[in-house]
Formats: sequence, structure tokens, C-alpha cells
Amino acid sequence: MLIPLTRETFQELIPAVATGAQYKYIWGKPPDFLRRMLISAVTVVFVLIVYNFAGSDVAPLVLITGLIAGLYWLWGPILWASLRNAECRKYQYCGFWQGRVLDIYITDEVTSQEETVNQKGQLVIVDNLEPRINLEVGDKTGFTTTLRAPLRKDHQGIAPGQAALMLIMSNQEDLGRIAKVSDIYIPSRDVWVSDYPYLRRDLFVEMSQQIKKGRKKDRDRTNQSRDVKRRSPADY
Repeated sequence: MLIPLTRETFQELIPAVATGAQYKYIWGKPPDFLRRMLISAVTVVFVLIVYNFAGSDVAPLVLITGLIAGLYWLWGPILWASLRNAECRKYQYCGFWQGRVLDIYITDEVTSQEETVNQKGQLVIVDNLEPRINLEVGDKTGFTTTLRAPLRKDHQGIAPGQAALMLIMSNQEDLGRIAKVSDIYIPSRDVWVSDYPYLRRDLFVEMSQQIKKGRKKDRDRTNQSRDVKRRSPADY
């Protein structure tokens, strides 16, 4: 099932400014925070050097620039998350997609490498591996896609045949060519599969429930119409 959505709904589901969940994702782990702190410190030192050469004439500009640079560790995640959102919002059209889980399997992905020395004094490169879930979904039209994301404990209940929901993006009005997909939601398990939380999940779940109710009402009206047509004149 594929239902086209309005541009307004698209922009609500993927906002221009980072959401709390997106900010938390980009904030990352302690090494990511330390990296941003280092960038802030180096930039502030560079600004002070410029100030020493330029003199007091540029003091206001240096003060503002130094303040912004010094707080990069804080506002950096907002910038990078917003840029990720912009990559999705550049597509002109989107749609609500519902299909089924076709396959699920686990792989290991190299996340980083460390150099160490073994007992013989030889330099050895050790790969740090992280388990990843590979979720393949598809529908009756033959469309399939696979999403790879970090494995979490709540992914254990996902199984082939379960309904899968997501947002698809395209530059074609009929959505005939899908350019990008969002995180995947498994409603029967209330579980999300994603590497980056593109969607405002509360709005997406609410929208999916409204669509489900609307389809149920349509089926009920269709069944009532069929019952009326099947009755003979003697029934009235």
C-alpha cells in the first residue's frame, strides 16, 4: 500500500530543525563529544590569534565569533542533524508505505580500528565489530528494500510476515521511482528499525493509526453496499 502525502505533512514528519531524538543521536558517544570540544578549543585559539594581529578594531566580531566557536560542542549536533533532514526534504514528493517483512538477518560491521602490539612486538590492527540488523521489506508490487541498522534487544521479536511501515521519498509525482526511505516501524511490536531517526515518530504513529481507521471504515462501507446488492426485493 502506498498513499501519497502532502508537502505540509512531509515537512511535519521530517522537520527542518533537529528534533530531540535526532540531537541525541548526533550527540553520540564520549569520543564524539571530545572531538567537538577539541574543534571548539582549536577554533577559539585561532580566533584569539587573529585578534592579536588585527587589534581592537575587530573586537566585537572576534567576541561573537569566539563565542559561537566556543559553543560548537553544544550546537554542532543541531547543525548536522538539520543537514541530514535537509537531504530528505529536498525530495519533492513523499508517501506512506505499508508492506511486509520479507527477511531479517544479522551481520557484523567494522566501526573502528585500533593499532596494538602483539607478544612478538609486531604491529597488529584490530577491527572493532558491531552487530547490525538487516531488514528486508517489500510489497505486492514487487518493490523491496533492505535497511541496515545497529542491532538492539527489542529487534528480537521482528519476524517475516509482520507489517512494516515507512515513509518513501521521490522526485516523481506518482512516486514511481523511490529515491530514499525513512526508518521502518513495525506496529505489531511497536519497534523502530533505523540508523538515524529521520521521522517525528509520534506523528508518524498517529498518522498510521488514522490511515488504518480510515481503511477499516471504507471496508465496512464496501461490505454494507455488497450486502444491500445481494438482497432480493422480497427481503424488503
